[in-house]
Amino acid sequence: MFSFINIFRLVALLEGVSYILLLFIATPLKYLADDPQYVKLLGMPHGLLFVAYVALAFLLKKEFAWTQKQFLIVLVASIIPFGTFYVDRVYLKNLKPNE
Repeated sequence: MFSFINIFRLVALLEGVSYILLLFIATPLKYLADDPQYVKLLGMPHGLLFVAYVALAFLLKKEFAWTQKQFLIVLVASIIPFGTFYVDRVYLKNLKPNE
C-alpha cells in the first residue's frame, strides 16, 4: 500500500542514490575526463528528487511528531552523502504515525 511514509522512503532512497552517482561518478568525469554529459543527465532528476524529499519531510513532520532536532537531521541528511540512508534506517524504517 502506498502511504506518504512509503513514498518518502522511496524518494529518500532515490535521492540518496542520485546524489552519490552525481557526486562520485558524474562530477569526477566532468572534471577529469572533460565529459559533462553525466552531470547534465543526473542533475535534473537529482534536483527534482531533492525538492520532493524536502517537501515530503515538511508534510510528514507533524504527522510523525518529529522534534525540531529530528526534523533538522532529516533535512540536513539530504545534503550529506549517504545521509538519506541513515534517515531511513533510524527515523523511517519502523515508523508509525504519531510516535
